[in-house]
Amino acid sequence: MIRFPTLRTLATGLAFAATALTAQAQTLKLGHVTPPTHVWHQVSEKINADLQKSSGGKLKVEVSPLSKLGNEAQMITLLRSGAMHMGVLTVGGLSNREEAFLAWSLPYVFKDVAHATRATQTPAAKEMLKRLEPHGMVGLGWAFAGMRHVLSLQPVANAKDLSGKKIRSFPSPIYNDWWNANGAAPTAMPLSEVAPSLTTKLLDAVDVDLDALVGLKFHQQAPNLTLTNHMAFPAAIVVSKKWWDSRSQAERDMIAKVVAEAEQWGYKAAIEADVDNLAKAKADGAKVVAADLKSFQAVGARVRDQYAAKNPLIADFYKQAKDL
Repeated sequence: MIRFPTLRTLATGLAFAATALTAQAQTLKLGHVTPPTHVWHQVSEKINADLQKSSGGKLKVEVSPLSKLGNEAQMITLLRSGAMHMGVLTVGGLSNREEAFLAWSLPYVFKDVAHATRATQTPAAKEMLKRLEPHGMVGLGWAFAGMRHVLSLQPVANAKDLSGKKIRSFPSPIYNDWWNANGAAPTAMPLSEVAPSLTTKLLDAVDVDLDALVGLKFHQQAPNLTLTNHMAFPAAIVVSKKWWDSRSQAERDMIAKVVAEAEQWGYKAAIEADVDNLAKAKADGAKVVAADLKSFQAVGARVRDQYAAKNPLIADFYKQAKDL
């Protein structure tokens, strides 16, 4: 006599199969340096949500903000080994591996965030992503924060007001050259140490985007905001080449599509956030300083020329991006 499975038996079997599939789901580690309020974190969480949906739950992303997986040099090491799968890494951090990424930090190239997002489509920007592969990473896209400004204990109305002032700056050669050319003393430190350093006056000012300013409330220690708009601040969305090469073509295509959609969503979010965050900062006590921007722009031109002369890809990027 042939026995057919009961509905209960079938249900139990299906539940077991579903549990087995869930157990096989892979959790991907993604790290970045910004706080959970930052647009880069939002882009990372969108990648997680969309990847879970596209993969039917087989892939999910565990996002670690504020350098919880290490500083950017450490995260790049983890990506090279395959111990970390994805990252949203600043162009400043990546420039330590590929100098051409410094092109994004040329002073006074971009009018605003929207202008900077258009530069991602230039041949030079695409070449930068390709050059990550020998360093154990595959570049899949870009993410943007707001433009860079100066937040200070005392008002900064022109470049001379920065003379001898300690300013928290991103740890990058071009940032050092930019602030030294303005007479300031650039000081590298993690974002988590900025607020107490302003309180104790170990710092006089901060080079910052409005997203980080509002998220970490630096204006509560240093209320004077000078809208210098001196640099864009993008990051590259990367994956570990070692891990990427082990995936099937279908899986790579799916991940690339998810990242491309999150990238475009992030562009819009960053453009909107740069406007919204200025309003939030003002409402929360930040005082906008009337500034002589020409004094900063004159210094910026000298730094631009210096870097364009030393690297052909930087020069190409500048030519392709400035008039978009």
